[in-house]
Amino acid sequence: MSFATSVNILVRPITPEDNHAIADVIRQVSAEFGLTADKGYTVSDPNLDKLYQLYSQPRSAYWVIEFEGRIAGGGGIAPLAGAGADICELQKMYFMSALRGRGLAHELALRALAFARTQGFTHCYLETTATLTRAISLYERLGFVHIDGPMGTTGHVDCEVRMLKALG
Repeated sequence: MSFATSVNILVRPITPEDNHAIADVIRQVSAEFGLTADKGYTVSDPNLDKLYQLYSQPRSAYWVIEFEGRIAGGGGIAPLAGAGADICELQKMYFMSALRGRGLAHELALRALAFARTQGFTHCYLETTATLTRAISLYERLGFVHIDGPMGTTGHVDCEVRMLKALG
């Protein structure tokens, strides 16, 4: 299901043809904020160029945001690797600067959390870095709370901010 947020912005499920474009968005935004592969951030994920295939797995979903006909952001939800079956992870939320400040991250996160509930998850986990203060503020407004240590096996060794939300 897709939804239009304005005449030139469309949020829709990822397709195989989106793999290259969303990977480029993630690489560009990561570079903008200094989130390099050598530090274990998303750009080091071996599945970065295969997000459609990754999020086609059970209990997973990813949405891309088209802005003026081009992929300019996205975000998804998937089971948290190495955790219990009732914990998911909010993942790969990246937005080009043209999308920021429009409420799209909030809208996309709500969509992902609603999907997580339909899949039977009771908690949603996320990892980020302290330099992404606007993202952290958004997650706090959504009801995520800071936790002391990592959960699961994300491989993000330099994501020092860990948060959890009950989905009840």
